[in-house]
Amino acid sequence: MHAVSIPLRDTWPRSSRPASRVRSIAVLTLALGAVLLRPVPAVAASRPTSDTLTVVTINLWHDQHDWPKRLAVILAELRRLKPDVVLLQEVLQHATLRNQAETLGDSLGFGVQFASVDGPERTKRYGNAILTPHRVLMGEQRNLAPTDDYRAVAHVRFAWRGREVDAYATHLHHTKEGGAIRATQIRHLLAYVDSTRGRGPVVVGGDFNCELGTPEMNLVTAQWRDAFRAVHPDATREEAATYNPVFGADVGVIDHVFVEAAPKRKVTPVSCDVIFRTIAADSVWASDHFGVVARLVYR
Repeated sequence: MHAVSIPLRDTWPRSSRPASRVRSIAVLTLALGAVLLRPVPAVAASRPTSDTLTVVTINLWHDQHDWPKRLAVILAELRRLKPDVVLLQEVLQHATLRNQAETLGDSLGFGVQFASVDGPERTKRYGNAILTPHRVLMGEQRNLAPTDDYRAVAHVRFAWRGREVDAYATHLHHTKEGGAIRATQIRHLLAYVDSTRGRGPVVVGGDFNCELGTPEMNLVTAQWRDAFRAVHPDATREEAATYNPVFGADVGVIDHVFVEAAPKRKVTPVSCDVIFRTIAADSVWASDHFGVVARLVYR
């Protein structure tokens, strides 16, 4: 099965400016050296069952730090986890690089929905994507306000065990002082979810570039439950961290999978783990982010 690119519907002007973070060569050099992370306790990942919806989110870090080797690491873990839906951020394509989501989709036999503020006529495109092995019922995108921050959300509705599941993947503004920008993006994101979701379960995830408890993230948690905190309410910040400290001065819990909060809850997290925490045998990290895998059951 080849990756299926679903026609996109854009409702905001496009731009060719990506919003990636710049990593310095010095930091990457340190990352390749003898840098060891202090072991972090982790709850053993549960195996999927017939009634478990498995969701993965991972920031791909575009084509940094030997993408072909990182691709092999990511593929191996996704094949082990057998996800029902994968939410991707920092997906890149350009003249000499095939769209990274399509490469993953073809390798896994998953359908692909790519969302970018860069129009399909452009050679270089940067954005988010959703992958799923299930039958796709619809797929679209929305560019988020403010439009000059060049952020988008991907949306896919797919068939899962006789139900329709809506999945949304996004990547928000990255600066610490940009809380007001993220708040605008979150309001637009939540309004988009409310206006496009079906009647079945909904998952929203991605790289929010922000931790729980901030004013902007309180807008999310007023309606949605963070899967990791629902399962591990007493986990330390280090245990929950999703930004790899090898590539930055501070750990961060910035990648999230959200499900609806009571009383509207449709799916319940039964396990949630941080993945890609360890360096591969050939000294390559999967990304500058760790990923998150959440197992959800329908209630």
